[in-house]
Amino acid sequence: MKLSVPIVFLSSMPALVYSQEKPNVIVIYVDDMGYGDLSCYGGEIKQTPNIDKLANEGIRFTQYYTASPVSSPSRVGITTGMHPLSWQINTFLDTKKANKNCEQKDYLEANAPSMARAFQQAGYATGHFGKWHMGGGRDVDNAPSITSYGFDEYASTWESPDPDPVITSSNWIWAMTDSVKRWERTAYFIDKSLDFIKKNNKRPFFINLWPDDVHTPWVPDKQSVADKNSHEKRENLVSVLSELDKQIGRLTDSLSVMGILDNTIILLTSDNGPAPSFEQTRTLGMRGTKNSLYEGGIKMPLIVRWGNKIKAGTLDEKTVLCSIDFYPSLCRMAGIDTEKNVSLHGKDMAKALTGKKTINRKGYLFWDFGRNQYFNFPRNEKYKSPHLAIRKGDWKLLCNSDGKKVELYNLIQDKNETENLSGKYPKLTKELTEKLIEWYNKK
Repeated sequence: MKLSVPIVFLSSMPALVYSQEKPNVIVIYVDDMGYGDLSCYGGEIKQTPNIDKLANEGIRFTQYYTASPVSSPSRVGITTGMHPLSWQINTFLDTKKANKNCEQKDYLEANAPSMARAFQQAGYATGHFGKWHMGGGRDVDNAPSITSYGFDEYASTWESPDPDPVITSSNWIWAMTDSVKRWERTAYFIDKSLDFIKKNNKRPFFINLWPDDVHTPWVPDKQSVADKNSHEKRENLVSVLSELDKQIGRLTDSLSVMGILDNTIILLTSDNGPAPSFEQTRTLGMRGTKNSLYEGGIKMPLIVRWGNKIKAGTLDEKTVLCSIDFYPSLCRMAGIDTEKNVSLHGKDMAKALTGKKTINRKGYLFWDFGRNQYFNFPRNEKYKSPHLAIRKGDWKLLCNSDGKKVELYNLIQDKNETENLSGKYPKLTKELTEKLIEWYNKK
C-alpha cells in the first residue's frame, strides 16, 4: 500500500540523544474500541499482536472504566481528571442547536484543568495528534485552540477548532478528496508523533495519540470505498484493527531504535464502548454499547507499559480504575506536580498502574448520560440505560434523576447485568440512589 504521506522507516532514523531525567508519556486513546476487540482480552479478533505485546510487556487491567460512554465527555474526563458533568459536556459535541437540546456547552472551557498543561508546566514538550472532539467543528467556530489546553503542537481531525487540512478536505469525518486517506490516518498520526519526538529530543515529551479509525465508517483500503454497505461490516473492522495494531508496532519499534522505549510510559485504552457490537461479541457478552451506561458502554481495556518499572505480564483483576484517575496518577509516576489550585475528582492510582499493589477503591464512581429525549442512542432498547450510574465496591446502581427505573447489580457475580437486585437489597439501593442523585443535582 502506497501512502500519500511520508512514513518514517526505522533505518532512516538518526541516532539522537534523548533526555532521560523524566519518563516520557504517550496516551493512546482509541476511538470506539470495545473491551473484546483485543485478542489479549479474549476477543475473537486475533489481529492485534503488537498491542498484545504491550500487555505482555506491561500490565493489563480488567476493572477499568471510561468517564463516559461517548466521545466528547469521555475525552473531557481524561483531560481534566474530573467528571465531565462538572464542565457541562455530557454527549458528543454537535451543532450549537443540538448541544443546547442536550443541555451542554459547545466546548470545554480553556480554564479547565488539563493533564497536558501540568506536563507542559513541568518542562515537557506536549503534542496532541489525532481526534480532539472537545470543541470546534460543524457550526461551532469559537472554540479555543488546542494550544489553550497546554499543547505545544497538534494535528487533529474535523471535530476540532483547527482541523489538519490534509485529512479534512470536506465538512465531514472523511472524504476521498483528503490528501491522507481514511485508511492512512493512524500512520499519519504516528508520523506526526515521531517527528515531534525527534524535534524535541532534549526534553521529555507528553503525547496524546488519539487515532479515530476504529470509529465507523471502516474503510480499510481504496477498494472498500465504493461499497458503502461494507463500512460497518465485521471484515472491515478486522482490517482496520489490524492496521491500527501494525502502526502501534511501528511506534514502539521506533521508540526502541531511539533508545527511549523503556523510559516511556505507554498507556493504551479506548474512549467508550463499540458500535456496532455484533451481538455483543465486541463487549465479550457484556450488556450495552457505546452511548450506554451498562458495562459494554463504559468498561474498557487498559494496558500500561513502562520498561522495568512494571513487571512484564502483570494482570490486575481487582483494582477499579477510571480515566479521571490518569491525570493525578501519571503526574505522580513522572514525578511532577498537578496544576496549582485545581480540585481533581480522580485518585492517585500510580501504585496500581505500575503493578506495585492492587487497590481497594474507596468511595464512589459516577456517570451521567442520556438525560432527555434528544439522547436517542443506542437504538437497541435492551442497551438503553437509565441516565445515571454509580459504582461502589462490587455494586453498581443505575437510575434516573427522578429516582425511577432503579437497577442494582453485583458486577462480580453478574458482569453482564442480567439480574436486578434492587428489591433484594433495599438498604443498599436507597443509599446508592440517594448518593447518585445528590451528586447529579450538584451540577
